[in-house]
Amino acid sequence: MAQAHRLDCESAVGDCRFIIQSENEEETIELAKTHMRDVHGKDYAVEVLRSEHLKIV
Repeated sequence: MAQAHRLDCESAVGDCRFIIQSENEEETIELAKTHMRDVHGKDYAVEVLRSEHLKIV
C-alpha cells in the first residue's frame, strides 16, 4: 500500500478543519499553499509546510 501525504490545516491555523491527503507530496503541498493563501490570507513556504505540518500516513 502506498503512503499518503496528509496536511491538516487545524495544525497550522487552529480552527480550520480542512484536510488534504494524497499519495503525491507535491500535490499535497500545492493544494495546502493555495488553501492557506485563498482562505486564510497566509503565504507559507514549501519547506515550512513540509517540515512543520506535513505527515506521512
